[in-house]
Amino acid sequence: MADAIGRLTARLQVHEIIGLDTSIFIYHIEAHPRYLPLTTAALTGVAQGERQAVTSVITLMELTVRPHQLERPAVARHYEALLTHFPNLLLVDVDRAVARRAAALRARYRVRPADALQVAASLVHHATAFLTNDRRLAQLSPCST
Repeated sequence: MADAIGRLTARLQVHEIIGLDTSIFIYHIEAHPRYLPLTTAALTGVAQGERQAVTSVITLMELTVRPHQLERPAVARHYEALLTHFPNLLLVDVDRAVARRAAALRARYRVRPADALQVAASLVHHATAFLTNDRRLAQLSPCST
């Protein structure tokens, strides 16, 4: 695992702004045994100001679905507060620029709408890397709008 953390840290060092997919937060909150060391390394770097991070309100939606299903609105509010107040993390709305970029990504790569919006939000806000565990998203590259 130390090798994987070292590789991740080295790859992230060259990026001033990274995009974060919802899975990063889910794995971290749920303390996923395989991914927690990696999410800790990535999120610690952001919290300490080594780089900025961006995620969209899609993450807020996806992260709070389960607490709402379990009728635990306080947990949903807690997750929202974590996202909102996380140091060096920008939680961005899906606006017209993001929608345009997402449409270009969907047209070119045929990805799901939520995935296209997540990646597009990161690109619009100048992220040069996108951290995810979704192999389908590895094929994406910036598209013009």
